[in-house]
Amino acid sequence: MKLHWSPRSPFVRKVMVVAHETGLADKIQITRSFVSATDLHAELMRDNPLNKIPTLVLDDGSILYDSVVICEYLDHVAGTQLFPKSFPERLVALRRHALGNGFLDFLLLWRGEQARPEGLRSAPHLDAFRRKAVATLDALERETDAIAATPYGIGHVAIGCALAYHDFRFGAGWRDGRPKLTQWHAAFSARPAVIATALRDEP
Repeated sequence: MKLHWSPRSPFVRKVMVVAHETGLADKIQITRSFVSATDLHAELMRDNPLNKIPTLVLDDGSILYDSVVICEYLDHVAGTQLFPKSFPERLVALRRHALGNGFLDFLLLWRGEQARPEGLRSAPHLDAFRRKAVATLDALERETDAIAATPYGIGHVAIGCALAYHDFRFGAGWRDGRPKLTQWHAAFSARPAVIATALRDEP
C-alpha cells in the first residue's frame, strides 16, 4: 500500500498510529506529498482530486481518502477492534473520534488564521477558536475517567493526536488546571505507536 504522507500532518499521524497499533505499518510505503490550499500536487491529485492527505492507494489500485476511512480499513484488515463492532460501544468510539477530529479541524484553521499578515487576521475568528479550544479541553477533562476506563480505540487515537498537535503548534498550556487529561495524555504518549509517529516540522 502507498500512503501520501507528511511528517507535519496530524491526520496522517492518526493513520500511522493506527497502522502501528494494527501491525500494518511495515506494509505501507510512505510517499512525501506537499499540500497547501493554493499549490496543487499533481501526483496526489491523480489519486485524490481533493488534493488532501492522507490518501491511501491499495495494492489493487483502489484508493481511500479521509483519515477515518483509512483507519477503519486498516482496523478491518488487521481484525483488530479499534472500531468496536457493536453498539453502544461503537457509537461512543465514533463520538469521541468526531470530537478529536473536530478539535484538529479548528486547530488547523486557527493556525492558518494566525499565519495571516497581522492586518488581515480576524479577531472574532481567533477569539472563537480560542473559546472552542477551552470548551473542548474542559469537556475532555470531565470525560477523562470514562475515556480511560474504555478499551483503547479510535476515539483515544483521535483525541490523543489532537492534544499532541496542540503541543506541536500551540504549546503545552492546555495542561493547566486539567490534571486528569494531562495524566491520560502522558500514558497515550508513551505508547510505542505514538512514539514511532511523532510530528516533525521539516520540509
